[in-house]
Amino acid sequence: MSLGTIPDDIRVPLAVIEIDNSQALSSAPAQSRKVLVIGHQNDDGTSVALTRSRITGDGMSGQLYGKGSMLAAMLKIFRKANSYTETWAMSVPVPEGAAAKASLTIIGSASAAGTLALLVNGISVQIAVAESDDKDTVAGAIVTAMTAQPETQVTAALKEGLTDTVELTANWPGSTGNGMDVRLNYYTGEQTPSGLGVTIAGFAGGTGTPDMSAVVAAMGDDWFTDIVCPFNDTQSLNTLRDELVTRWGPLKMIEAQLWTAFRGTHAESGTFGHARNDWLISCMSTNIAPQPHWQWAASYGGIAAYYLAVDPARPLQTLVLPGILVPVKDIRWDLQERNLLLHDGIATHFVDAGDNACIEREVTMYRVNQYGDTDTSYLDVQSPATLGRIRYIIKNRFTNRYPRHKLAGDDVLDRLDPGQPVMTPKIARAELLDIALTELVPAGLVEDFDDYKDTLEVDIDSNDANRLNFIAHPNLVNQLRVLAGLIQFKQ
Repeated sequence: MSLGTIPDDIRVPLAVIEIDNSQALSSAPAQSRKVLVIGHQNDDGTSVALTRSRITGDGMSGQLYGKGSMLAAMLKIFRKANSYTETWAMSVPVPEGAAAKASLTIIGSASAAGTLALLVNGISVQIAVAESDDKDTVAGAIVTAMTAQPETQVTAALKEGLTDTVELTANWPGSTGNGMDVRLNYYTGEQTPSGLGVTIAGFAGGTGTPDMSAVVAAMGDDWFTDIVCPFNDTQSLNTLRDELVTRWGPLKMIEAQLWTAFRGTHAESGTFGHARNDWLISCMSTNIAPQPHWQWAASYGGIAAYYLAVDPARPLQTLVLPGILVPVKDIRWDLQERNLLLHDGIATHFVDAGDNACIEREVTMYRVNQYGDTDTSYLDVQSPATLGRIRYIIKNRFTNRYPRHKLAGDDVLDRLDPGQPVMTPKIARAELLDIALTELVPAGLVEDFDDYKDTLEVDIDSNDANRLNFIAHPNLVNQLRVLAGLIQFKQ
């Protein structure tokens, strides 16, 4: 009889008893998700670029990354959506380029006192206007009010050579700044004081993209199950896509899903989605919403990370995106428009009766196979999420129970001494079936156990006697997305 590490020839009395935990777990422990949020920091932030910090409180982001920074804004909204999941942040060096700018030109003079209600990147900035205030006075008041609101993520100053025009400049250079927003009278009841007018030129002129290869290198081999990314330019997403695919592979098995968003018109959103084909990336459409896309990405990623940890196969549809302001009514997309975006690989939202932005369908950006033919195998984010969970459970079972076993054919089973640490194809098959029957099926991750059992193959490799191969065909459960019916009534 073999008893673990106790030598067979020990003669010293009396009792020698080993404790072995390999059979202690009847199922895999809950899989914890770990989120990485990336973005730019301001110069007044205390963090060092490309270093990771664990975020455990709401006040940390402003201190580490500076008030009014992209990353601080993302973390604030992320924690509204999800303050439970382990979250790390890493600032990305700003690119070489120009910062996006917008301008507000004031027209006329106030004929009555009132409040000029601005909304800058979702932050309300209200300017008290007195009767007879002229355009220059109002412009100066805007600069003062904006300076007192660093969370707008912009700086304000009078445009050079002008006294009636305020120029807003993004706090960092790069093309991301073009996704910022400034508007008037977003909330019901807000109106521009009589006699005044404001002409707005939206954010534009931002150039430059960050170096994602440096981000990938800084991540190392740490396992982040979710990455929240504000950068949706082609080069950045291509670099991250390649890293995600590598992490998914069998030699690493530290899979992650990336959550991002795109701000633009329906045509721009569809064009953006149709240009990509990424099964580990999900991009939420924002329309021309009052907040930049990186804040949508943070809320979306926070909700996804939390609920997929609870159940990777359950749909996210109808879940509210906390901290998100919805597009105004007259530009919201109808069902047909949203359906087109879903075919373009763009996730969609809808606005509920309480004016909340809610996830409608959380698709990946994967649309076609390598030959360009339609492929729905990774249509929804639940497919890679569920497969990752299945792999985790199988890996956990075998690494816990059989870490130092020998490998032999099934013919030895009836001849082995009790306790011999020997693995055979038959034992492995039994374990794989037990995993399916006791963990995967009860958790609602797979269905059709009989087919799984009939098609499961386990064999010792013909070219390597130390390698055990298996091929399994789990039938993933699906999500209730559409209820379609026909009511044929009688009178």
